[in-house]
Amino acid sequence: MEGVAYRQFLELERDHWWFIGRRRSYFSILERFLPPQPLDAVADIGCGVGGMLPELGARYGNTIGLDADPESIKICRERGFERSFVAGAHELPFASESHDLVTYFDCIEHIEDDRAALTEILRVLKPGATAFFSVPAYQFLFSNNDKVAHHFRRYTKSELTGKARDAGLEVVWATYVNVILFPIILPAVLALKAKERWFPKSGDARTNLTRKPSKLTNPLLAAIFGGEGKILRRIPAPFGHSLVMVARKPIKS
Repeated sequence: MEGVAYRQFLELERDHWWFIGRRRSYFSILERFLPPQPLDAVADIGCGVGGMLPELGARYGNTIGLDADPESIKICRERGFERSFVAGAHELPFASESHDLVTYFDCIEHIEDDRAALTEILRVLKPGATAFFSVPAYQFLFSNNDKVAHHFRRYTKSELTGKARDAGLEVVWATYVNVILFPIILPAVLALKAKERWFPKSGDARTNLTRKPSKLTNPLLAAIFGGEGKILRRIPAPFGHSLVMVARKPIKS
Protein backbone atom coordinates (compact mmCIF):
# COMPACT_ATOMS: atom_id res chain seq x y z
CA MET A 1 0.00 0.00 0.00
CA GLU A 2 0.95 3.65 -0.27
CA GLY A 3 2.34 5.22 2.89
CA VAL A 4 -0.81 7.25 3.39
CA ALA A 5 -2.87 4.04 3.45
CA TYR A 6 -0.67 2.54 6.18
CA ARG A 7 -1.07 5.67 8.26
CA GLN A 8 -4.83 5.60 7.80
CA PHE A 9 -5.05 1.93 8.80
CA LEU A 10 -2.99 2.56 11.92
CA GLU A 11 -5.15 5.52 12.90
CA LEU A 12 -8.54 4.06 12.04
CA GLU A 13 -8.44 0.31 12.69
CA ARG A 14 -9.50 0.76 16.30
CA ASP A 15 -12.41 3.15 15.73
CA HIS A 16 -13.56 3.13 12.09
CA TRP A 17 -16.79 1.23 11.41
CA TRP A 18 -15.30 -0.81 8.57
CA PHE A 19 -12.51 -2.22 10.73
CA ILE A 20 -14.81 -2.82 13.70
CA GLY A 21 -17.45 -4.54 11.58
CA ARG A 22 -14.84 -6.54 9.71
CA ARG A 23 -13.39 -7.99 12.90
CA ARG A 24 -16.78 -8.85 14.37
CA SER A 25 -18.17 -10.39 11.21
CA TYR A 26 -15.09 -12.33 10.11
CA PHE A 27 -14.34 -13.82 13.51
CA SER A 28 -17.98 -14.75 13.95
CA ILE A 29 -17.83 -16.74 10.70
CA LEU A 30 -14.49 -18.32 11.59
CA GLU A 31 -15.78 -19.26 15.03
CA ARG A 32 -18.39 -21.58 13.54
CA PHE A 33 -15.70 -23.71 11.90
CA LEU A 34 -12.91 -23.21 14.44
CA PRO A 35 -14.14 -22.30 17.93
CA PRO A 36 -11.71 -20.34 20.14
CA GLN A 37 -9.19 -22.76 21.63
CA PRO A 38 -5.44 -22.91 22.23
CA LEU A 39 -3.59 -23.87 19.07
CA ASP A 40 0.05 -24.78 18.59
CA ALA A 41 0.70 -22.50 15.61
CA VAL A 42 -1.28 -19.66 14.03
CA ALA A 43 -0.04 -17.34 11.27
CA ASP A 44 -1.61 -14.15 9.94
CA ILE A 45 -0.19 -13.62 6.45
CA GLY A 46 -0.19 -10.04 5.24
CA CYS A 47 -0.77 -8.82 8.79
CA GLY A 48 -0.19 -5.19 7.83
CA VAL A 49 0.13 -3.02 10.91
CA GLY A 50 -1.32 -5.77 13.13
CA GLY A 51 -5.04 -5.05 13.18
CA MET A 52 -6.09 -8.69 13.56
CA LEU A 53 -3.22 -9.94 15.72
CA PRO A 54 -4.73 -9.08 19.15
CA GLU A 55 -7.97 -10.95 18.39
CA LEU A 56 -6.17 -13.95 16.92
CA GLY A 57 -3.87 -14.16 19.92
CA ALA A 58 -6.73 -13.82 22.40
CA ARG A 59 -8.75 -16.54 20.70
CA TYR A 60 -6.11 -19.04 19.61
CA GLY A 61 -2.76 -18.04 21.12
CA ASN A 62 0.71 -18.57 19.59
CA THR A 63 0.14 -16.18 16.69
CA ILE A 64 2.82 -14.98 14.29
CA GLY A 65 2.31 -12.03 11.94
CA LEU A 66 4.01 -11.93 8.56
CA ASP A 67 4.11 -9.17 5.98
CA ALA A 68 6.31 -8.49 2.97
CA ASP A 69 6.56 -4.81 3.88
CA PRO A 70 9.28 -3.98 6.43
CA GLU A 71 7.57 -0.75 7.51
CA SER A 72 4.44 -2.68 8.48
CA ILE A 73 6.43 -5.10 10.59
CA LYS A 74 8.28 -2.20 12.19
CA ILE A 75 4.92 -0.73 13.24
CA CYS A 76 3.73 -4.12 14.51
CA ARG A 77 6.77 -4.42 16.76
CA GLU A 78 6.41 -0.85 17.97
CA ARG A 79 2.88 -1.83 19.02
CA GLY A 80 4.22 -4.78 21.01
CA PHE A 81 3.70 -7.60 18.51
CA GLU A 82 7.20 -9.02 18.79
CA ARG A 83 6.30 -12.21 16.92
CA SER A 84 6.05 -10.28 13.64
CA PHE A 85 8.42 -10.88 10.76
CA VAL A 86 9.12 -9.81 7.19
CA ALA A 87 8.30 -12.63 4.76
CA GLY A 88 6.71 -13.12 1.36
CA ALA A 89 3.64 -15.28 0.78
CA HIS A 90 5.36 -17.50 -1.79
CA GLU A 91 8.02 -18.74 0.65
CA LEU A 92 6.58 -18.87 4.14
CA PRO A 93 9.27 -19.45 6.80
CA PHE A 94 7.51 -22.49 8.22
CA ALA A 95 8.01 -26.23 8.04
CA SER A 96 5.54 -28.25 6.00
CA GLU A 97 2.38 -29.32 7.84
CA SER A 98 3.23 -27.14 10.85
CA HIS A 99 0.22 -24.82 11.30
CA ASP A 100 -3.27 -25.20 12.73
CA LEU A 101 -4.63 -21.93 11.34
CA VAL A 102 -3.46 -19.59 8.60
CA THR A 103 -5.35 -16.35 7.93
CA TYR A 104 -5.32 -14.05 4.91
CA PHE A 105 -7.38 -11.04 5.96
CA ASP A 106 -7.64 -8.89 2.82
CA CYS A 107 -4.20 -9.98 1.70
CA ILE A 108 -4.20 -12.34 -1.26
CA GLU A 109 -5.48 -9.66 -3.64
CA HIS A 110 -2.10 -7.95 -3.05
CA ILE A 111 -0.23 -10.97 -4.44
CA GLU A 112 0.33 -11.12 -8.19
CA ASP A 113 0.64 -14.93 -8.30
CA ASP A 114 -2.21 -15.87 -6.00
CA ARG A 115 -2.20 -19.49 -7.15
CA ALA A 116 1.38 -19.94 -5.90
CA ALA A 117 0.38 -18.38 -2.57
CA LEU A 118 -2.53 -20.82 -2.22
CA THR A 119 -0.21 -23.74 -2.93
CA GLU A 120 2.17 -22.49 -0.23
CA ILE A 121 -0.72 -22.29 2.25
CA LEU A 122 -1.52 -25.93 1.54
CA ARG A 123 2.10 -26.84 2.26
CA VAL A 124 2.26 -25.27 5.73
CA LEU A 125 -1.16 -26.41 6.98
CA LYS A 126 -1.47 -29.54 9.05
CA PRO A 127 -3.88 -32.14 7.60
CA GLY A 128 -7.37 -31.02 8.56
CA ALA A 129 -6.15 -27.52 9.56
CA THR A 130 -8.02 -24.33 8.63
CA ALA A 131 -7.30 -21.39 6.35
CA PHE A 132 -9.42 -18.23 6.40
CA PHE A 133 -9.55 -15.68 3.57
CA SER A 134 -11.24 -12.35 3.06
CA VAL A 135 -10.99 -10.44 -0.23
CA PRO A 136 -12.66 -7.53 -2.04
CA ALA A 137 -15.42 -8.58 -4.42
CA TYR A 138 -16.10 -7.91 -8.12
CA GLN A 139 -13.48 -6.71 -10.57
CA PHE A 140 -15.91 -4.18 -12.08
CA LEU A 141 -15.61 -2.27 -8.77
CA PHE A 142 -11.82 -1.96 -9.14
CA SER A 143 -11.08 1.73 -8.52
CA ASN A 144 -8.40 4.14 -7.37
CA ASN A 145 -8.84 2.77 -3.85
CA ASP A 146 -7.59 -0.61 -5.11
CA LYS A 147 -4.68 1.03 -6.89
CA VAL A 148 -3.63 2.91 -3.75
CA ALA A 149 -3.87 -0.33 -1.76
CA HIS A 150 -1.80 -2.12 -4.45
CA HIS A 151 -4.47 -4.70 -5.28
CA PHE A 152 -3.94 -6.86 -8.34
CA ARG A 153 -7.57 -7.90 -8.54
CA ARG A 154 -10.96 -8.27 -6.90
CA TYR A 155 -12.69 -11.66 -6.80
CA THR A 156 -15.94 -13.42 -7.45
CA LYS A 157 -16.93 -16.34 -5.26
CA SER A 158 -16.43 -18.86 -8.07
CA GLU A 159 -12.97 -17.48 -8.90
CA LEU A 160 -11.68 -17.61 -5.32
CA THR A 161 -13.11 -21.04 -4.52
CA GLY A 162 -11.98 -22.40 -7.89
CA LYS A 163 -8.38 -21.29 -7.33
CA ALA A 164 -8.43 -22.73 -3.79
CA ARG A 165 -9.64 -26.11 -5.04
CA ASP A 166 -7.09 -26.10 -7.85
CA ALA A 167 -4.38 -25.63 -5.20
CA GLY A 168 -5.64 -28.70 -3.33
CA LEU A 169 -7.63 -27.02 -0.57
CA GLU A 170 -11.07 -28.19 0.50
CA VAL A 171 -13.52 -25.28 0.53
CA VAL A 172 -15.68 -25.53 3.64
CA TRP A 173 -17.61 -22.26 3.40
CA ALA A 174 -17.74 -19.22 1.16
CA THR A 175 -20.02 -16.21 1.25
CA TYR A 176 -20.15 -12.60 0.22
CA VAL A 177 -20.12 -10.17 3.16
CA ASN A 178 -20.95 -6.50 3.77
CA VAL A 179 -24.29 -7.35 2.19
CA ILE A 180 -26.75 -4.94 3.80
CA LEU A 181 -24.65 -1.88 2.95
CA PHE A 182 -23.84 -3.11 -0.57
CA PRO A 183 -26.84 -1.38 -2.24
CA ILE A 184 -25.46 1.90 -0.88
CA ILE A 185 -21.81 1.14 -1.59
CA LEU A 186 -22.37 -0.06 -5.18
CA PRO A 187 -23.71 3.19 -6.72
CA ALA A 188 -21.26 5.23 -4.67
CA VAL A 189 -18.27 3.28 -6.02
CA LEU A 190 -19.57 3.35 -9.59
CA ALA A 191 -20.08 7.11 -9.35
CA LEU A 192 -16.57 7.50 -7.97
CA LYS A 193 -15.14 5.38 -10.81
CA ALA A 194 -16.91 7.59 -13.33
CA LYS A 195 -15.48 10.67 -11.65
CA GLU A 196 -11.99 9.11 -11.67
CA ARG A 197 -12.34 8.38 -15.38
CA TRP A 198 -13.54 11.80 -16.45
CA PHE A 199 -11.68 13.90 -13.89
CA PRO A 200 -8.49 12.00 -13.03
CA LYS A 201 -6.22 13.37 -10.34
CA SER A 202 -2.55 12.57 -10.77
CA GLY A 203 -0.97 11.09 -7.67
CA ASP A 204 -4.25 10.84 -5.74
CA ALA A 205 -3.35 8.62 -2.76
CA ARG A 206 -6.67 8.83 -0.94
CA THR A 207 -8.59 5.69 0.00
CA ASN A 208 -12.27 5.05 0.70
CA LEU A 209 -11.48 5.52 4.40
CA THR A 210 -10.22 9.08 4.00
CA ARG A 211 -13.55 10.59 4.97
CA LYS A 212 -14.46 9.77 8.54
CA PRO A 213 -18.14 9.10 9.29
CA SER A 214 -19.96 11.06 11.98
CA LYS A 215 -20.06 9.97 15.61
CA LEU A 216 -23.67 8.88 15.10
CA THR A 217 -23.15 7.07 11.79
CA ASN A 218 -19.97 5.21 12.67
CA PRO A 219 -21.39 2.88 15.39
CA LEU A 220 -24.51 2.22 13.31
CA LEU A 221 -22.48 1.10 10.28
CA ALA A 222 -20.22 -0.99 12.52
CA ALA A 223 -23.23 -2.73 14.04
CA ILE A 224 -24.73 -3.47 10.61
CA PHE A 225 -21.52 -4.87 9.12
CA GLY A 226 -20.45 -6.67 12.29
CA GLY A 227 -23.85 -8.19 12.94
CA GLU A 228 -23.97 -9.91 9.56
CA GLY A 229 -21.51 -12.59 10.67
CA LYS A 230 -24.11 -14.32 12.85
CA ILE A 231 -26.27 -14.87 9.76
CA LEU A 232 -23.58 -15.38 7.12
CA ARG A 233 -21.92 -18.13 9.15
CA ARG A 234 -25.05 -20.20 8.46
CA ILE A 235 -26.61 -18.75 5.29
CA PRO A 236 -24.32 -17.65 2.43
CA ALA A 237 -25.13 -14.40 0.66
CA PRO A 238 -25.32 -14.18 -3.17
CA PHE A 239 -23.68 -10.72 -3.30
CA GLY A 240 -21.74 -8.25 -1.18
CA HIS A 241 -18.86 -5.80 -1.21
CA SER A 242 -16.36 -8.38 0.11
CA LEU A 243 -15.99 -12.15 0.13
CA VAL A 244 -15.00 -14.65 2.81
CA MET A 245 -13.82 -18.23 2.40
CA VAL A 246 -13.00 -20.94 4.96
CA ALA A 247 -10.90 -23.82 3.65
CA ARG A 248 -9.08 -26.84 5.03
CA LYS A 249 -6.23 -29.07 4.06
CA PRO A 250 -7.65 -32.50 3.30
CA ILE A 251 -6.78 -35.30 5.69
CA LYS A 252 -4.79 -38.00 3.99
CA SER A 253 -6.65 -41.27 3.66
